[in-house]
Amino acid sequence: MRPHQAIQFWDGDKLELQPDVTIQRVGGHFEGCCVCHWADGGAGKGALLTGDSIYVVSDRRWVSFMHSFPNLIPLSAPKVAQIADAVAAYRFERLYSGWWQTVVDGDADAVVQRSAQRYIAALTD
Repeated sequence: MRPHQAIQFWDGDKLELQPDVTIQRVGGHFEGCCVCHWADGGAGKGALLTGDSIYVVSDRRWVSFMHSFPNLIPLSAPKVAQIADAVAAYRFERLYSGWWQTVVDGDADAVVQRSAQRYIAALTD
């Protein structure tokens, strides 16, 4: 990677980019995995931009978590709990995952928590 003034390294679990935009480290399939919470997004009700750290599945009422999507390797229960805990304080109506049309359009913060509980139960049952 070439140095550039636009590239800013940071440490810690949270970085406030603007008063309504926060980068949150959630961990997961790699230690530095982050999401972006946009408090004023989602028509003013909050949005979470997740890439592939929290993935919207075909049934938009749920999300999932993977160590490797291409290889279908699941993420461990403790890592899923870590992700859910990292975003629990945020309010967001919408969740935008890493691919086109992978969007949860309503109650997305509850969808993440409910999905994490279901995922962990499936692994530990």
